[in-house]
Amino acid sequence: MNPHATDPVSAETGLPVPIRPAASVLICRDSDAGPEVLLLERHAQSDVHAGAYVFPGGKLDAADQAPHVAAQLDQSPAALQARLCDPELDAATAAALHVAAAREVFEECALLLAAGADARSAAQAAGLLARGRDFGAVLAALGLRLDTGALWPWSRWITPERSLNSPGRRFDTRFFVTRAPAGQEARHDDREVVRSVWLRPREALEMYWDGRIAMVPPQLMSLAHLSRHASVDAILAEARARTRPCVIRPHVFEVEGLRAMAYPGDALHPERERAMPGPLRLVQRGWRLEPLGGLASFFAD
Repeated sequence: MNPHATDPVSAETGLPVPIRPAASVLICRDSDAGPEVLLLERHAQSDVHAGAYVFPGGKLDAADQAPHVAAQLDQSPAALQARLCDPELDAATAAALHVAAAREVFEECALLLAAGADARSAAQAAGLLARGRDFGAVLAALGLRLDTGALWPWSRWITPERSLNSPGRRFDTRFFVTRAPAGQEARHDDREVVRSVWLRPREALEMYWDGRIAMVPPQLMSLAHLSRHASVDAILAEARARTRPCVIRPHVFEVEGLRAMAYPGDALHPERERAMPGPLRLVQRGWRLEPLGGLASFFAD
């Protein structure tokens, strides 16, 4: 099946399944054992990835494009458009994706990605948000601007047709990477997110393999990618050095009676050039998606 084909039709509505823009953030910090990334456990009743461990993120909201929110950006929409290196993306949407990324991080784990923000201003912002102020109004009230320069484009994942983990839903998600803001503590919201944990990428993948946590392919493959780096500086250096984020359009198919997902560079994927390190194919066996070579394949060159 061609991953670039027309959108599939919903069994419920008979209409094409829309591809919704979204943003997610890999928040990293250093530890004595190497870099750690923040993972959030979604509520078991969540309508997307229920019970899975994910990076903070979510769909683009209409409010993310409001003029009063754009006024709190530290860069122009045109500059943010250039950072995402997508000629089909307009400047207003590029800016809104940066807003959505920062907003979701704040709403889900209380980290405020704004220039000069500290624990006190993050607590003040949380109080204003709880009283019904929207994200842009919160920033304006505290005299803060979003630190979009700290959000480095990392990858872009487009949900395939016949998705293995999001049936009936498709997203075009821009993943950013950032360093955890100094002086702030991550706290999950206890609504959409029921647990937050800092884990080394290899540790998280081992926990997944042992069945202790659930994850979906973008998290699995992103963690495999991060596991190649010995520090947050090294992760950010790779992000800065790229000319564009890697674009991942997974290809879903069946092989020997099992459903599988191929990534660019795999013999069964139409894009023959590898886009990222890690395994090129995941096969669904029971509850788990497995690389052909087992756990070690996540870390092999």
